Amino acid sequence: MEQQADKGSGMSRAELRAALSLSGVYALRMLGLFMILPVFALYATHLDGVTPALTGLAIGVYGVTQALLQIPAGLLSDRIGRKPVIIGGLLVFALGSVVAAQAESIHMVIFGRALQGSGAIAAAIMALAADLTREEHRIKTMALIGMSIGLSFAVALIMGPVLDRWVGVPGIFWITAMLALGGIAVVGFVVPRPVEIRIHREAEAIPAQFGRVLRQAELLRLDFGILMLHAILTASFVVLPLVLRDEAGMAASDHWQVYLPVLVCSVLAMLPLIILAERKGRIKPVFVLAIALLFAAELGLYLVPVSVLSVVALLFIFFTAFNLLEATLPSLISRVAPVDCRGTAMGVYSSSQFFGAFLGGTLGGVLHGRFGLHAIFIVSAAGALVWLLLALSMTPPAKLSSYIYRLDADFDGDTATLSHRLAGMAGVSEAVVVAEEGVAYLKVDRQVFDAASLP
Repeated sequence: MEQQADKGSGMSRAELRAALSLSGVYALRMLGLFMILPVFALYATHLDGVTPALTGLAIGVYGVTQALLQIPAGLLSDRIGRKPVIIGGLLVFALGSVVAAQAESIHMVIFGRALQGSGAIAAAIMALAADLTREEHRIKTMALIGMSIGLSFAVALIMGPVLDRWVGVPGIFWITAMLALGGIAVVGFVVPRPVEIRIHREAEAIPAQFGRVLRQAELLRLDFGILMLHAILTASFVVLPLVLRDEAGMAASDHWQVYLPVLVCSVLAMLPLIILAERKGRIKPVFVLAIALLFAAELGLYLVPVSVLSVVALLFIFFTAFNLLEATLPSLISRVAPVDCRGTAMGVYSSSQFFGAFLGGTLGGVLHGRFGLHAIFIVSAAGALVWLLLALSMTPPAKLSSYIYRLDADFDGDTATLSHRLAGMAGVSEAVVVAEEGVAYLKVDRQVFDAASLP
């Protein structure tokens, strides 16, 4: 887990307001993206020009535009401001939702979903969160945003089938557009305005660092992992609603009765494993176990005869693994990334995640069209097996934390000398001084490091 220097004070009211409001904006957007996941495959059969391949593309296409545009949008926010980029992205997202809501053909839905992904605001939100919080509280803000994403996913899987019964998929798209407009109101009237815009290496991608990040084998292994995880998730939901309706005999409006207990129980099952990984230092065995469970769940969905009970049991295994991997992968990225490249590493990781959603939707649709419903599960199991074999050879990362040390305002010394001095302190494994930001980025062993000994 990443930590910042503790200055002995809690978050200010302005910082708490910024953290909660930005988490809300992110959650509103992701809720809109996720709500169609459990229902769209059922709705798409009524659209003009539909094929299984185009259905999968419609589900996943937002991922490719999001993956391609989120880092450029974040860099643009360094130039023209965070709020204009976020508000512009939400307007584009709302426009895409309106296009999809009014579409009568699968091709227009695909266009609308691509527009939704083009409203790529993730990097700009993270940068604004960094502008509005002090170093010692920044990780709390990022954690709140991360929790909001997970919560929005869980709510979306449950609310999607319920809203589909009340207003249909077009109605869900209209609600999504309204949520985006609500997010714009929050950004305009609730989120504080930053006093200054600065580059934060722990929260933003730096173009000059892409080469360093993309040359690190351990980081690439983790990027492949998040790509595979979201590819498997999205591909599975290309056909899961159809399996529940056509083979398990459940009405579409009742699918939430599967997702609700599965999600609640999987979170409860995940918690002891998270404690074992993070507090007991067993992160690699737990990580490998989670991938093995993912493989087992997908293989079971392919091999086990379909019934409501079997699907519930296998989805419980699936979501226990999924939630566990979603929680541990960012922690692994933070531990493995060079101390001054965390923002860049997370940017590449996030783009890999969104590209995985695109790949999963597209490949899932093609497999469904050519080989039937269950082909997706065996191919997903094969992907999980490849990931498992890669994970078995990973180097267990040391249990290190990031620590940001603010330099004196009048610091004008030699950065190389100070970096060497800091790196030589007990418990410090890596130190980089960035004078123009006025901070030193440290990677420390919390069991040995003593912040009171800092110069």
